[in-house]
Amino acid sequence: MAKKTGSIGVTTENIFPIIKKFLYSDHEIFLREIVSNAVDASQKLKTLAISGEFNGDADDLKIEVIVDKDKKTITVRDNGIGMTEEEVDKYINQIAFSSAGDFLDKYKNSENAIIGHFGLGFYSSFMVSKKVEVITKSYRDGSKAVKWECDGTPEYSLISAKKEGRGTDVILYIDEESEEFLEKNKIQELLNKYCKFLPVPIAFGKKTIWKDGKETEIDEDNIINDTNPLWKQKPADLKDEDYTRFYRELYPGSFDAPLFHIHLNVDYPFNLTGILYFPKIKSNLDINRNKIQLYSNQVFVTDSVEGIVPEFLTLLHGVIDSPDIPLNVSRSYLQSDSNVKKISTHITKKVADKLLDIFKENREEFQNKWDDLKMFIEYGMISDEKFYERAEKFTLLKDTDNKYFTFEEYKNKIDPNQKDKNNRLIYLYATNVEEQYSYIQSAKNKNYDVLLLDGQLDIHFINTLENKFTDSSFVRVDSDIIDNLIQKDEKIESVLSEKEQEDIKWAFQGAVPDESSYWVTADSMSSDEMPVIITRDEFMRRMKDMSAISGGTGFYRDLPENYKVIINTNHPLITDISSKMEKKTMPKRISIDEMLEVLNTEKSGLEEKLKEYKTEEEKPVEDKNRLEEVNDKINQAEDEKIALYKEFGKKQKTVNQLIDLALLANNLLKGEALSKFVNRSVDLLNK
Repeated sequence: MAKKTGSIGVTTENIFPIIKKFLYSDHEIFLREIVSNAVDASQKLKTLAISGEFNGDADDLKIEVIVDKDKKTITVRDNGIGMTEEEVDKYINQIAFSSAGDFLDKYKNSENAIIGHFGLGFYSSFMVSKKVEVITKSYRDGSKAVKWECDGTPEYSLISAKKEGRGTDVILYIDEESEEFLEKNKIQELLNKYCKFLPVPIAFGKKTIWKDGKETEIDEDNIINDTNPLWKQKPADLKDEDYTRFYRELYPGSFDAPLFHIHLNVDYPFNLTGILYFPKIKSNLDINRNKIQLYSNQVFVTDSVEGIVPEFLTLLHGVIDSPDIPLNVSRSYLQSDSNVKKISTHITKKVADKLLDIFKENREEFQNKWDDLKMFIEYGMISDEKFYERAEKFTLLKDTDNKYFTFEEYKNKIDPNQKDKNNRLIYLYATNVEEQYSYIQSAKNKNYDVLLLDGQLDIHFINTLENKFTDSSFVRVDSDIIDNLIQKDEKIESVLSEKEQEDIKWAFQGAVPDESSYWVTADSMSSDEMPVIITRDEFMRRMKDMSAISGGTGFYRDLPENYKVIINTNHPLITDISSKMEKKTMPKRISIDEMLEVLNTEKSGLEEKLKEYKTEEEKPVEDKNRLEEVNDKINQAEDEKIALYKEFGKKQKTVNQLIDLALLANNLLKGEALSKFVNRSVDLLNK
């Protein structure tokens, strides 16, 4: 044939869909596209052989990737369907006119999938090449080889060529900026990333063996891909060890075996295959992201699936393969694709269904793995309403006795014993059994049960459950005394009078480590309860914990810590301290009380006198001024009495010891204060 030249057909009619659908984010994608085209050519020939339109040998199909560093070329060679001169002109010179699209229309019911859909993939080669040659020969009898050549401009040439067998060689002349792609290790890396599971054997060099103390090449192709990956096989033909082996192949650096797996095999309303694994989830949510590999007809698309699948599913590992996922690495395009959204919804359902099946079939196994599964399931329930509706059937709550319950089972266990006087069901929980041991025991003494919610997401999960559970509240077991956490109609009477309770509070207030952070209150509890208990407000503590989990700064996170110091006014030690304080402060306290009695009497008289006047203007100024002076003196006297009680408490070893014991129980006693506590304990024991 005579040499033919011309301009590549690029029109406004087809260029915009190309730009819209193929915005490549990385130049390395060129190898995936060229190899994928070679796979298409091979699959087409296999389809023609099955249909009887090709009578030759379709069992020897193979793709070769050849790097010539001296010539600065990369060649991708296939022995597939090949092209005639007319087909080269139609499918290469007319951008976005896809041969695969035409072929799919004709053979849409064939089992051999065709990768290409748009026809632009070939032109990705110019991202790394200064010139591209295509030498091709059609499978048709009597066909002649042709050579197409282009230097990256719209100008091309098409001439006759010599080629023995059918198929296509695509030869890339790599430009200076892209010479990294001439390194064997780089190409090996890209082939492993994008072509590891393509359905046609891909040879890259020859195999090597270790011989005579050195690596020696042998005359056997180095096939880099698994043409029949596990997810394309029938689940009935596979064993658990097959799935574990494949997991190791996908994640060679992973030490832990997966907990469960799901083999996806859907053909309606879309095509989808794949295997998803439940890994042992670490405490850091981000550490295991980007582990789901997205494929389209065994061609790697991306492993960055956030926004493509629900966020909680990004904690899973594995492979998803669907021809309905477009071969495009633009995540924004994938996120808006309707088929991708349908696939995402379906996978969520399959994950929930699989977990429910495991729970029903072998609850003991499910419970044994619950602690490793919990974060994933909670994450899904927090972030996905549909998943919550499915997961509430198998989600478990674990109590501090390491017993597991479904939501319904646990509700039945604590109802009605843990209902308060307002008929609200109170779910008590702890975050650390050892640190909150005394609070847990106090609850158990009332025959209450305490949940263990010690996971990273549990604070957020509690909020979700409170919104779902009717007439219920979750309270941490150390956020108040147990009788205040679940308030009943009956109230324990205090041994101390109201005045004695008020006075003893100030003695302990004087001994707290920081009056701005610790506020003392008195409460009448059982004499068997601890004499002093330190708690943190449930709402404030929860808000601060949530703020800390989310990172950064925030209103609640930056607020100082505040603690409530609760004195048990029925404990013998407290009543004894109250009695001692009355005696120790008696002379000065009586003097202050006598002064207060005189002042309060005068105050009452002045207030009665001023009531006789109808308006503020009519009231005598001297009487109003005197009332103000009396009030100031009363306040000063009250402050003096409070200071007297505080001074007593500060000097009393027993008061300090009880506060330090409460601090120690909450892991709040450290440094110098801890040392003083130890020395004081020794002194008290010596008495």
